[in-house]
Amino acid sequence: MRWWSAANLVSNTGAWMQLTVQNLLVLQITGSAAATGLSLAVQAGPGLLLGVFGGAVVDRWPLKVTAAVSQAVLAVIAFSTAALIGAGLLNVPVLLVLAAITGIVNTIDGPATSLLGNDLVPRTDVPSAIALGSMVHSAGRLAGTALAAVAVGTLGTGSAYVVNGISFLCVTAVIPFLRPAGGPAPAARPSLTKRAPAPRPGKRAAGRGDARAGVAYFLGKPGLVALAGITAVSSVFGRNYQLTLAVLVIGPIGADESDFGTVSTVLAVGGILGAVVAGRLRNPTVRLVGVLAACGGLLQVAAGLAPGLMVLIALVIPMAVVESVSDTAGSTVLQTEPEPEMRGRVLGVWRSASTGWQLVGPPLLGLLVEFAGARGALVAGGLLIAGVIAAGGLRGRATGRKAAGLPEAVHQEPVPAAVPVPALTPAA
Repeated sequence: MRWWSAANLVSNTGAWMQLTVQNLLVLQITGSAAATGLSLAVQAGPGLLLGVFGGAVVDRWPLKVTAAVSQAVLAVIAFSTAALIGAGLLNVPVLLVLAAITGIVNTIDGPATSLLGNDLVPRTDVPSAIALGSMVHSAGRLAGTALAAVAVGTLGTGSAYVVNGISFLCVTAVIPFLRPAGGPAPAARPSLTKRAPAPRPGKRAAGRGDARAGVAYFLGKPGLVALAGITAVSSVFGRNYQLTLAVLVIGPIGADESDFGTVSTVLAVGGILGAVVAGRLRNPTVRLVGVLAACGGLLQVAAGLAPGLMVLIALVIPMAVVESVSDTAGSTVLQTEPEPEMRGRVLGVWRSASTGWQLVGPPLLGLLVEFAGARGALVAGGLLIAGVIAAGGLRGRATGRKAAGLPEAVHQEPVPAAVPVPALTPAA
C-alpha cells in the first residue's frame, strides 16, 4: 500500500500538471474559452456513455493486467501529445481526438485502479485506504498546479505532458509487485490476478448483457440508489464552491481575487483534515453519508449568510471537512457493499451517473447564481440538499416500518433509508 500510494502521488501530481496546462494549451491554439470547455466535455463524454461497459470489462478481466495496460496506454497518449506539441503539429481536431481516447481509457482505468488499491488492505481498513487516496489526490493537486507553472515557464507546454507520461509509467511499474492483503475479510474480493467467475462462462470482452446486468443490479439495491441521490443533489446544488464562493467573495463580501485564493487554500486544507478524520471510519453506511451531506448543506446556508471574509473562512473549514468525510464514507460503501464480482460494473454505473450530474451541475448552478445571486444560490442550494435528504430519510423509515409487518419470505432484510430519485440510466 505504501508503494501504491507513492506511485499515485506521482501520478496525481503529473495529472494535475497536465490538466492545468491543457486548458492553457487550448486557449493558445484557438483563443476561445468555448473550445476549452468543448475539450473538457469531449474527455468527459465517454464516461457518460461508456462507463457501464468499462466497469463490465473490469469485472471480466484480471485486475492487475487491466490496470497496468490502461496506465501504459495513458502514458502513450501523454507522450504522443508532447511529441505533437514539440513538432508543432497539434491542432484542435487532433487534441479533441486525443481527449476522447483518454476519456475512453479512463472508463476502464478508473474502476480498475480504485478496486486494485482496496485489495491491498484488509476489509476493515478500506475506509482508511480511501481516505489516504483522498489525501494523495489533494497533495498531488497542490503540487501539480504549482509545478505546472514552473514547467511551462522553463521547459515549455509539452513538458507537463512528458511528466504525466512518466508518472503513468511509475504506476505501471509498481503494479506487478503489488500483493493482496492476507487475513480473513467479510465478502472478500478475489485475488488481484484472478477475478471471480463471471455470470457467463468463458473469458471474453464484456458485452451488453454484462452492462445491463450492472445497471439492473445497481437499481435493485436501494442503498446504492439512495447514495446516488444524495451525491447527485449535493453535487448539483453544492460542492461547486469555485463558482459560488468566488462570486460571493468578490461580490457581496467585497474582497478581491487574492482573498478568494485564501478561501480556496482553506478548502484544500479542510479537505486534507477531513481525509485524516475519515481514516478512522470502519463501517460507514448510507445513512451516515446522508447525515454528513445534510450537515454540509446547512453549513453552506450559513456560509451564504456570512457577513464578512473571516466568518466565511471559519465556516469553510468545517464545510470542507464534512464534505471530505462524506465522500470517503460514500466511496467506501460504493466499493465494498456490492458482491465482489459486481463491483467493477457498479463503479461503471456510478461513473456514468456521476459524469451526468457533473456536466449538468455547473450550468444549473450558474443559472441559479444569475437569478438569486451568490448568497441566494448558497442558501437555496443548502436548504434543498438538507430538505431532500431529510425527506428521503423519512420515506425510508416509513418503508422500513411497513416492510417489517410482511412475512419473512417477502422481506428478508431492512431497506436502507433512500432518497427518492429518478432511475439512473447508463451514461471519474
